[in-house]
Amino acid sequence: MALVNEHFLKLPNNYLFSDIAKKVNAFKVSHPQKDLIRLGIGDVTQPLPQASIEAMHKAVDELASKETFRGYGPEQGYDFLIDAILKNDYASRGVHLESGEIFVSDGAKSDTGNIGDILRHDNSIGVTDPIYPVYIDSNVMCGRAGVLENGRWSNVVYLPCLSENNFIPAIPDRRIDILYLCYPNNPTGTVISKAELKKWVNYALENDTLILYDAAYEAYIQDPDIPHSIYEIKGAKKVAIEFRSFSKTAGFTGVRCGYTVVPKELTAATLEGKRIPLNRLWNRRQCTKFNGTSYITQRGAEAIYSPEGKEQIKATIHYYMTNARIMKEGLESTGLKVFGGENAPYLWVKAPRGISSWKFFEQMLYEANVVGTPGVGFGPSGEGYIRLTAFGERADCEKAMKRIRRWIL
Repeated sequence: MALVNEHFLKLPNNYLFSDIAKKVNAFKVSHPQKDLIRLGIGDVTQPLPQASIEAMHKAVDELASKETFRGYGPEQGYDFLIDAILKNDYASRGVHLESGEIFVSDGAKSDTGNIGDILRHDNSIGVTDPIYPVYIDSNVMCGRAGVLENGRWSNVVYLPCLSENNFIPAIPDRRIDILYLCYPNNPTGTVISKAELKKWVNYALENDTLILYDAAYEAYIQDPDIPHSIYEIKGAKKVAIEFRSFSKTAGFTGVRCGYTVVPKELTAATLEGKRIPLNRLWNRRQCTKFNGTSYITQRGAEAIYSPEGKEQIKATIHYYMTNARIMKEGLESTGLKVFGGENAPYLWVKAPRGISSWKFFEQMLYEANVVGTPGVGFGPSGEGYIRLTAFGERADCEKAMKRIRRWIL
C-alpha cells in the first residue's frame, strides 16, 4: 500500500486563516446586513503598474508570432530580468552579485517553503517569534521541527520579539543550524538596523549558521538607515540566502514572481565535514522540480525597473504607506499601543486590558465589523496582539478607523 508522509499529520488541523474565515462566515450568517471591512490578509488592492501591463501585453503578442514565440525558458530566470535585479536591487546599494546567484521563481512563499529540500532533516532551526507560519509548517512537513509540545515545536528555538526588546530578538546563547529572519517583519511591521543585523551575521559566521533572510517587504522601507538586503553587511554572502518578492512591491500577488539569492561562496557541510556549495544544490533542485516563471510574468517584472515603472511602484507604495499612517494615527488616538506601520505595511496592535488575541479579534469583528488577524496565530509571542494590514482601499481604512474609535471610546 502507499504510505503517507506522517509528518503532515503533525500539522494542526486548523489553519489560522481558515479559522478566521469560519468565524467571519458565522458572523455574516448572523448579521447579514453588516458591512465588513477586511484588514486581515495581506493581499493588495491596487492594480499592476501600467509599465508592467504594457510589457505583459507586448510579451503576449510575441508569443502569437512564430518568429518571436518562446517555449520553455531557463529554470533560473531570463537574463533580462536577472540583469535588472542585479543592477537595481543590489549594485545600486553597493552589493555585487553574479547572475548565477539569482534564481527567479513564482514567489518568496514557494522558495522559503522549498529551500529545506537542500538541507538535512535533522538540522536545528531558530525562528523569531512571532513568525510567518510557512517557516514553521514547511519544517514540520519534513520532520525537521520535531513534535508539538504545549504550542511549541521541540526542535525549534523560539526567539521572542516583544515590545520590551523593541521586537529585536536577543542573540541566542546556543548554536543553531538554520536561522530564519524576516525584515521588515511580517507580522509585526518592525525593522532591524544595520548594527543589529551585523550582530546576526557575526553570530552566523562564528557558529557556522545558515541565515534564511526574507526581505519580501524591503521596498516599503522609508528610513534611509535601515538595510534593504542582508548583503549590505560584510560577510553575509558566506552565511545567508535572501528571498525577495514582487507581490507586495508591484501587486504581483496573483501574477506570482519573486527571486532567491544563493551566493556561490555559501556552503554547508556533509556529515563527513565536506563543504558543499548551496548554489549548486539549489540550482539542481530548481532544474528538477521547477520549469521556470513564465516569460510574460518576467517581462512584467522587468518593467518595474524602467523609469516609468519605478515611479508607478513608488506611487503604489506611497498609497499603502499613507494608509498605514492613517491607521496608526487612528488607532493611537484611541489609546491603543501600535507598532510597525512606518517601514512596513503591517500594524501590530496590542490588545487592551490584557485580553487574548482571539478575544480582541472577536470584539473588533462584532463591535467594529473590522477583520484583523489574531497575533497568536503567528506564534506564542503573538498572544495579546492583532495584525492589521494597510493594503486595503483608502476609504475602507478610514472607515475602519472611525468604527474602531467609536467602539473603543
